[in-house]
Amino acid sequence: MAEYFVIRLGDDAPKGVSWIVADGNGTRLSQPGSGSLQQASLEAGERAVIALVPAAEVLTTTVKLPVRGTAKLLATLPFALEDQVAEDVEKLHFAAGTRRDDGQVPVAIVARERMDFWMETLSEAGIKPAMMVPETYGLARIPGTTSLLVAEDQVFLNDGANTEFVIEGVQPSDALAAAGALKDASGESDDDARPAPHLLVYCEPEAEQRYQHDWLALRNELPGLDMHLLPDGALPRLAVTVASGAGVNLLQGAYGATTEYRQLFQPWRGAAMLLLGLAVILLAGKGVDYYRLTREHAELKTQFTELYRQIRPNDTREISDPIGTVSSLKLGLGGGSGPQVFLPALQELSNALGKNSAVNVEAISYRAGIIDIRVNAPDVASLDAIEKSVSANDRYEASIQSTDQVGDRINSRIQVREN
Repeated sequence: MAEYFVIRLGDDAPKGVSWIVADGNGTRLSQPGSGSLQQASLEAGERAVIALVPAAEVLTTTVKLPVRGTAKLLATLPFALEDQVAEDVEKLHFAAGTRRDDGQVPVAIVARERMDFWMETLSEAGIKPAMMVPETYGLARIPGTTSLLVAEDQVFLNDGANTEFVIEGVQPSDALAAAGALKDASGESDDDARPAPHLLVYCEPEAEQRYQHDWLALRNELPGLDMHLLPDGALPRLAVTVASGAGVNLLQGAYGATTEYRQLFQPWRGAAMLLLGLAVILLAGKGVDYYRLTREHAELKTQFTELYRQIRPNDTREISDPIGTVSSLKLGLGGGSGPQVFLPALQELSNALGKNSAVNVEAISYRAGIIDIRVNAPDVASLDAIEKSVSANDRYEASIQSTDQVGDRINSRIQVREN
């Protein structure tokens, strides 16, 4: 369970503050300490810090708004609550807590000037608080029970519902009357008033003695009163409540924590460099593949053009659409199986002719799945090489149909058909 170092900022901060250690279960882990903020910074060590700010400096209330999302809610609060504050909302800082079961959202309002002072004071001492919570929220909400904390001439009150405040220089009964938990001065009460609550009191020993007559009167008027003395003062009770997650954290909006992205990604620097290197290698590979494919495309286009010129020597147009050209050849040659036989066979023939550059193609004709090629070769060996090269593909069979000696060269007709 996380440990929290709770610092209570009084009116004397930074000269004098008090502190204590508590965990997230609301358990006290140390004796209270006091001293300067510099001493508190040393005592805090690596623990997360919760700063308790004076309740008298912060207005706490609740509001019921249909807005969802923290950013939208914070933007709406100044307009929703401007009638409840005396100052210009531009000079105030609004913070919201977790929405309660009845739909009410707790809100804390404080002057930006005070927020700046607290933040600067803590920063000068080397303290970066994880949370900053008004003391008002240090008194736990217990449904059906009104809680009082009486200490240092202050009375903290929480009615267990949506009312929480602090009053200075009054008796406990006056705070209860202000919250509507007691009958008014005339002794009359509203017929619709809720039943008198059970009262849970935390107070310093001195306050227990000072208000003993008030306690006696409250015991007679209320159905129950439980009292717990605070021998170490109010801080332990306030600290264990806020450490358990109660209250509104003032560090929101402009005062919210900023993400240190450089520190966040520092542990992943090595992995990021490896990933970047891998990406560069992949991109380089893609570039090489693209260059290779581009060259192959150009070579195939040139080869196709040469073969096409042999078929249609009078057509000197640039071939920009090989598929369309093949379709044109198909229509001209006829036969539904033409493209399936003619083009692959033509490719094999092209490969064979490429190996025997001294052989010239005189004419090519195609009909009924058979290709007839008239060639002029320097010798019979060249014709035999072409025949064997085409027949090496099990799909086709090439055969020399005729040969005629013309001068020192040989005119021949070679037939290629599908096996």
